[in-house]
Amino acid sequence: MQMGGCIKMLHVAVCEDDHALLVIIKDKVQKYLKENNIMAMLETYDRSDLFKYDLQEGKYFDIVFSDIEMPDTDGMKLAEQIRSCLPDAIIIFVTAYLKYAVDAYELDIFRYIPKSSMDEKLPKALDDALKRMQHQSHKSYLIQTATKIEKILLKQIIYIQKDGKNAMIICTDGGVKKVRKSLSDVYKELHSEDFVFVERGSIVNLAQIKGIRKDEILLSNGVCLHASHTRMEEVKNRMAVYWSEHV
Repeated sequence: MQMGGCIKMLHVAVCEDDHALLVIIKDKVQKYLKENNIMAMLETYDRSDLFKYDLQEGKYFDIVFSDIEMPDTDGMKLAEQIRSCLPDAIIIFVTAYLKYAVDAYELDIFRYIPKSSMDEKLPKALDDALKRMQHQSHKSYLIQTATKIEKILLKQIIYIQKDGKNAMIICTDGGVKKVRKSLSDVYKELHSEDFVFVERGSIVNLAQIKGIRKDEILLSNGVCLHASHTRMEEVKNRMAVYWSEHV
């Protein structure tokens, strides 16, 4: 399966205290990546505490392979920590303990691979994981710097504003993310009809507009943005279409 859509580089972690099994999983993942011409960063951990530390330090992974039972933790607790740091990560358990499957619904465990069936099940799990990622990539925006990668769900973006050479992304949780890109570049990378320029220096999420009055647009966080006369007609038309499709 070729990588497509908006996925540029895959980030994979394997956490397994059994070194022999860790090597087996790593080799099988690398074989899959090579056969499918997928660019990826693959990191392995034979201690869950080291993996947890990297998560807390902001390390990003798209896919995490983990055992369920390890000496210093169990997979469910590890999955909780992954979810808190990386809400969209795909978690795949390689295990002999399928009895845990019932307990993991709320943690959105993507797949369970029996250790006895890795040759057959692991490539299929990666196929399906990549399909999900390609689908999700159209619903999120990826910020990548030299030290960090962060994914923001489009629905969490209220508006984006120009600030010098940066684009400032204002989110529903009150956070502000800075991207060293032009607004036009960010707009293209959003790949979504739900965003519109309201003036040269501002892009808004149509889902976050609460009202329009004269030349002002009222947003869900209480902020009012000025809209240029030339842009307002487009904003109103786009809002009419959005509301007709989503209300």
